[in-house]
Amino acid sequence: MFTGIIRETGTLREIEASEAGARIRIEAPETRPQLGPGGSVAVDGVCLTVVELGENTFAADAVPETLRRTRLGGCQPGDRLNLELPVRADQMLDGHLVQGHVDGVGTVDAVVPDGTQNTVTVRVGPALAPFIAEKGSIAVNGVSLTVTDVTPDTFAVALIPVTLEKTNLGELEPGSRVNLEIDVVARYAARWAESASWSKAGRDT
Repeated sequence: MFTGIIRETGTLREIEASEAGARIRIEAPETRPQLGPGGSVAVDGVCLTVVELGENTFAADAVPETLRRTRLGGCQPGDRLNLELPVRADQMLDGHLVQGHVDGVGTVDAVVPDGTQNTVTVRVGPALAPFIAEKGSIAVNGVSLTVTDVTPDTFAVALIPVTLEKTNLGELEPGSRVNLEIDVVARYAARWAESASWSKAGRDT
């Protein structure tokens, strides 16, 4: 479990493709000392398992499903990736509950400077749009953000200076692809509503 508060942006050093997916090697001098083999780390919002450690690097394996459903499959050496360690039971819960299970990829529609912040509009598909609500939470590349506006197929977020500086969201431009994880509360509320409709249908037959 994560919170969407990024502690470091690592640098992608290598993607080694194989039939099993890809091994991703990341340089992260601040995060590396806190990792151990088999531990979890969120990489741009994707929960991965550490399989190898170097002096200032770690490696994790991404299966084909992960490469298909996230933006990691299109990343290149040199790209900055948002990193977060799992939340501990004794930590304050900043941000919101993030599972590291990316629901899909959105595409940046517009980046509009607004004083010291940027307002970013992201286009999403019909499978995710109903789960995104104004003033609700969403994780974008693993960053916990508050939705400021919604339309039937887009949502907007405001990126404050510290977010622009400390995460890779400061590099977004129109056409950029971003990992999205909807709020877990929205996911279960939708499932409850779906189950309730099934129950009603069963009673009416």
